[in-house]
Amino acid sequence: QVQLVESGGGLVQAGGSLRLSCVASGSGFSVETMGWYRQGSGKQRELVALIASGETTNYADSVKGRFTISRDNVKNTVYLQMNALKPEDTAVYYCYVTARAPRAPWKLYWGQGTQVTVSS
Repeated sequence: QVQLVESGGGLVQAGGSLRLSCVASGSGFSVETMGWYRQGSGKQRELVALIASGETTNYADSVKGRFTISRDNVKNTVYLQMNALKPEDTAVYYCYVTARAPRAPWKLYWGQGTQVTVSS
């Protein structure tokens, strides 16, 4: 089993920055893709950014040029640097990873979510 713990959310003014972190822990697992989704009030959950094990990244159009995703494979941690934040970025941000134990199938794991609120 893989556990994800997120941190770094909070309240920030428009134009400000926040950095989210998500640490994956467990025993003997391998991690493939790491990423972030978000869900605003009354909205569907949407992909924000992802980073594959080979460092390939993908971003939602709405965050390109403002957000940067990165990962530390030694620490099993994924980061989301969010700059030039806008009120429409307000949402609960969920970390996810695809991971597996040896000889087990790949599974998707979710963090508990961290609130990001951007005031105008």
